[in-house]
Amino acid sequence: MVGTDIAIDLGTANFRLFMDGRGVLVNEPNVIAVDTYEDKIVAIGQSAQEMMGKTSARIRVVKPMAGGVISDFSLMDATIRHYLKQVMTSRVFTPRVVVTVPSGITEVERRAVVDAIAANGVRKICLLEAPAAAAIGAGIDITRPHGTMIVVLGEGVSDAGVISMNGLSASRSVAAAGASFNEAIIKYARKHFDLVIGDRTAEAAKRAAGCASPMKQMKSFDLKGRDLQSGLPTKVTVTSDQLCEAIKEPAMRVVRMIQTALEETPPELMADIGNEGILLAGGSAHLSGLDTLIAQMTRMRVRVLEDAENCVILGAGRAVQWIDKAKYDPKNGNRTTPLTAYY
Repeated sequence: MVGTDIAIDLGTANFRLFMDGRGVLVNEPNVIAVDTYEDKIVAIGQSAQEMMGKTSARIRVVKPMAGGVISDFSLMDATIRHYLKQVMTSRVFTPRVVVTVPSGITEVERRAVVDAIAANGVRKICLLEAPAAAAIGAGIDITRPHGTMIVVLGEGVSDAGVISMNGLSASRSVAAAGASFNEAIIKYARKHFDLVIGDRTAEAAKRAAGCASPMKQMKSFDLKGRDLQSGLPTKVTVTSDQLCEAIKEPAMRVVRMIQTALEETPPELMADIGNEGILLAGGSAHLSGLDTLIAQMTRMRVRVLEDAENCVILGAGRAVQWIDKAKYDPKNGNRTTPLTAYY
């Protein structure tokens, strides 16, 4: 086949790129730094991430994805172009691409993803919904008439889908995920301690002591920020129980989304899910106690998939084998493959 097949995961937290035969070549923070005076890009990826919250007024550090969809088209286009140049060795042959998207995005948001990829000289673009990609990445045979429920918990969006025979029989998504947990911690620190902290501090606290249900062994973390009253630097120690209280509201939004998806699942597929349990993928799946909370509220077994962070991109990479079979049918999809061709 002329050209190269690649898979892209436009994650809110990380940009991942998989090349057929070579594996995951790019796994960088989906962050870009821009010089607002000269209107030029200063840094992309990890180097831009290190600038976040520490730049002058001249430099703007932006995440071009928000809530699982493109929030800044021009910056997302620049990011895609940057990484494609890194991995493409030939300018003559153009690639074919599989791109993952949340199941709940609108047709306009899907078209924005397609346009951003197409602007960089791609021959064919196929979209793959994140729950289906995670299932493929986890080694599940999605062609069978068997129901499997996977919840992809990313940074910008949580996406639940029941997969059977190459498609989603039921799906739901909600803009409550890792970023929402960070925002909840920031608000909690401001409300209860008069402490102003940044997103990076909230992320560190979440990773170190955050939980969605009480821990057996309590942990603590030192929040460092600015005192709201005096304006001076200060430090407050928070416990895992306090962080659990902070995170509870967005965590329950995720649980309610899963419950709604289960309510919409056909009875025969529900029987399969009852036997197999609910599978969790995505970086936020590792939040301590989240699997326990979901299990308690749904009364089902819950398991975090191995290599949960990379299940989606690995599944998209394996799905490139179906690009030739994917047909242009955005409304009805194509039951012979989980892909939908758009270009």
